[in-house]
Amino acid sequence: MNFHTIDWTIIATFYAVMLVVAITTKKLNRSVADFLSANRCGGRYLLATAQGMAGLGAITIVGNFEKFYSAGFGAAWWTMMLSPIALIIALTGWILHRYRATRALTLAQFFEMRYSRRFRIFAGIMAWIAGVLNYGIFPVISARFIVYFMGFPETVQLLGFDVPTVAVAMAVMLGLAVTFTLAGGFITIMVTDFLQGQFVLVTFALLTAFLFWKFGWGTVVETLSAAPAGKSMINPFDQGDVSGFNFWFFAITAFKVFYNYMAWQGSQGYNSAARSPHEARMSRILGEWRSAIFYLITVFMPICAYVYLHAPQFAAGAAEAQQTIAAIADPQIAKQMTVPVAMTHVLPIGIMGMFAVVILSSALTTDDTYLHSWGSIFIQDVVQPLRKKPLEATQHIRWLRWSIFGVAAFAFTYGLIFPLKDYIYMYFAITGAIFTGGAGSVIVGGLYSRFGTTAGAWSSMIVGSVTAVTGIVLRTWWGAFPILQHLAPSMPLNGIQVFFIAAISSIVTYLVVSLLTCREPFDLDAMLHREPGQRLQKKTVLERLGIGKEFTRGDKLIYGLNLTWGLGFFTTFLVVTIIALSTPIPDSWWFGFWHFKIVLTIFASVVTLIWYSIGGFRNLYELYRDLLSLQRDASDDGTVRDPRPKN
Repeated sequence: MNFHTIDWTIIATFYAVMLVVAITTKKLNRSVADFLSANRCGGRYLLATAQGMAGLGAITIVGNFEKFYSAGFGAAWWTMMLSPIALIIALTGWILHRYRATRALTLAQFFEMRYSRRFRIFAGIMAWIAGVLNYGIFPVISARFIVYFMGFPETVQLLGFDVPTVAVAMAVMLGLAVTFTLAGGFITIMVTDFLQGQFVLVTFALLTAFLFWKFGWGTVVETLSAAPAGKSMINPFDQGDVSGFNFWFFAITAFKVFYNYMAWQGSQGYNSAARSPHEARMSRILGEWRSAIFYLITVFMPICAYVYLHAPQFAAGAAEAQQTIAAIADPQIAKQMTVPVAMTHVLPIGIMGMFAVVILSSALTTDDTYLHSWGSIFIQDVVQPLRKKPLEATQHIRWLRWSIFGVAAFAFTYGLIFPLKDYIYMYFAITGAIFTGGAGSVIVGGLYSRFGTTAGAWSSMIVGSVTAVTGIVLRTWWGAFPILQHLAPSMPLNGIQVFFIAAISSIVTYLVVSLLTCREPFDLDAMLHREPGQRLQKKTVLERLGIGKEFTRGDKLIYGLNLTWGLGFFTTFLVVTIIALSTPIPDSWWFGFWHFKIVLTIFASVVTLIWYSIGGFRNLYELYRDLLSLQRDASDDGTVRDPRPKN
């Protein structure tokens, strides 16, 4: 066991508090809208923190560990090309503002408003299949992380049988997630995710500062400089031999961020939980700032693990860690567990316990959010639209709870039997493309065009999904077909490339079919609950930049801070990239840049912790106050009772 009594006390105390909080929120859940989206009472800081935590995920941490242990700071450089896209999305309210204006509780409900009920059911089925397959590996990856990080044996004795410890860890974590989700639905999820997010931000700041002190920047520089040519850990222009995570991976990811924004429904409750479209937009702006702090530790920690396992001064401890890693039979699992195992030899008592809470919280917040999403999507967008009349409220919530339990049971079984043989992010890309390959064009076309048609939506979704599934089949069974092996020993396209082909095919199909079948413009104003011609009103310069009349002075300041932060780093990325393409930049400059960014982020995390804590706890009080006094609307259950004219 890697843990001291102090570490276990930290873990036990924290989750005892979380259980008490979960119980107190149960009484607030009084309707279907409460269970699905906290009756749209979420404030910006509460949502920014909670959704950021739900999106973090233990599996996301492991995926980033896997990526940055292989490619180092060089890979992190290419992610900076994403910053203007994320910035534009957050500051303009891209997709989110209009989606929240529809008042839909799920994405497929919006599809029924915009296209048809049959398309809603089809999209709901596709989203659910892609979602449960994608989520199926979450619990097992998280459980492996927990087992290896905490130093549990590989098997334990239960009723005279040797049971894999991973299975036990999965059962415990899924049991906690189901308990939280069923207690008060999305209300419990949002409140507990927020509290765990606050703890995680404190821990990340401490972890970054500790690792910075523990290894010393000089040791990091010396160790990373020893990487062979073509596999630099610091220079992104000397990484031609780094498998998978190269320029094109990040370029396609940049396109995916914009095209597929909000298409993935793993945290769909957050998409409709804000008090207003403006609050939803502000929560994403604030979330962009916070995610930058979360992201840096997932870059810096695997780099420190690399230093620990390769620097001569840590050879004794590294040999023991390498022995543990070598004992893992599956090479893909060994890659995933390299950083967690190394960290067990680095982190001191107390910080080990705090980081364990980070891992457990990352797993738990993602599990409860995903269980809620996929469980509710099956009932809301598949079962309920097939019925002739809406479910009664009590029965509706009961069905939602059983569906959530069913998703948990599937994930437990699937995780134990499915052998993941690819990078985690590649698996994400290819399973997600079953739905998102076609959904992006359907969402954008539905919210921003008047010519998009139901025929275009059907065609686009089918083409995108079929292309993605074809890619999955070829990647999985390429070796079973001799004719394919004559062409190449393995499929030449990876998961992210398959997604890109599916997305482009979907976009072209939507445009062509919609333009050929459109008979009259769709009434967007009615669906978005705005006055006819409102979008045509003359806009000021600030409004054209996305700063509307609803922005207060404080909102404008937040907007400006995010704009400065994002554009500052993107401008650096652009200028340096242009220079590096013609003139080699020495490693000393790269080390200086990352040193500056780490120190700046530690400072920003302290400021953000204070700022978001004040705003978040104020929003938490407002949530309790509003839900205790709110008059519920029983008809607000995701049923479309006033269909809009179709084209």
